[in-house]
Amino acid sequence: MAKTALVAGVTGINGNAIARLLIERGWQVHGLSRSPARMDGVQPVPADLQDAAATAEALKDIDPDAVFVTTWLRRDTEAENIRVNGSMMRNLLGGLSKFGRPRHVALVTGLKHYLGPFEAYGRGRLPHTPFRENQGRLDVANFYYAQEDELFEAAARDGFSWSVHRPHTVIGMAVGNAMNMGTTLAVYATLCRETGRPFVFPGSAVQWNGLTDMTDADLLAEHLLWAADTKSAHDEAFNVVNGDVFRWRWMWGRIAHWFGLEPAPFDGTPRPLEGQLSGDADVWRGIAEREGLVEPDLSRLASPWHTDADLGRPIEVLTDMSKRRILGFTGYRQTDASFFDLFERLRAQRLIP
Repeated sequence: MAKTALVAGVTGINGNAIARLLIERGWQVHGLSRSPARMDGVQPVPADLQDAAATAEALKDIDPDAVFVTTWLRRDTEAENIRVNGSMMRNLLGGLSKFGRPRHVALVTGLKHYLGPFEAYGRGRLPHTPFRENQGRLDVANFYYAQEDELFEAAARDGFSWSVHRPHTVIGMAVGNAMNMGTTLAVYATLCRETGRPFVFPGSAVQWNGLTDMTDADLLAEHLLWAADTKSAHDEAFNVVNGDVFRWRWMWGRIAHWFGLEPAPFDGTPRPLEGQLSGDADVWRGIAEREGLVEPDLSRLASPWHTDADLGRPIEVLTDMSKRRILGFTGYRQTDASFFDLFERLRAQRLIP
């Protein structure tokens, strides 16, 4: 009998990737989202996790072997982020608690576990890099911690196993996603090519010169499924990155050349994309109409605020993956290839010219 999975946030980068992998591996997949998911092989479960009663009603006939939580909502303050995202996690797990049989719940968070929330991102006293899972929590309010606490409490109550997965910036495919550097850079490069503006790195000198890493969404999906199926990985938190490291001063040229551009010289001055793209909605709409693209709304593709946060960090960020390797997961991706694969998929789906 096929195993059954519930993917919360199936329309996002991470949810889409894990759903596709599960279908390939023969799982029956239920995809929960506020709007019905339109994915081959996914049974849509429309539900707003902010509504406990509606969530319980939507889940009343679903008894999954594994639950993959890849969803969150951004609010104006961290206090609101904690309230909303903590309650969403509580409502989801509460809606499943009636079955009371062994299952696994995997939660995707990220490196803000070590870097702090949006309000204090990369500031204050931070743990040394590379970040390791045993470094624990910062002494600051963080909605990731609220999500974890809801997970741990429900696991103790209902007896399921859990895993927490902390990717760095994720490269993957999704439209309308709030945190999508790969697509944002593809749109930025396209606009620079269209307008003749220089393709200049928008971030900090530290990021330009320092080492960093990233996470391929498909690799993260493989890690999620591995943890669900591997007993020694149960009740553990993991960092999840590709396995290579790079400097943006090298990667920027690789991305530029893929789009037929020359990378502009970088003088160390940050030039945030939020400002650079603020007046480009009509330009993008014109490109979309001329080239027959399927998404003319620039705001549905680019998330400059998040890309600016990552590329503007004043510290070098590297991630240790010893735990996952010791326990047997040896997956690897080359990050420039992850970008190129995404760009090819965007072009194939008529999202960029």
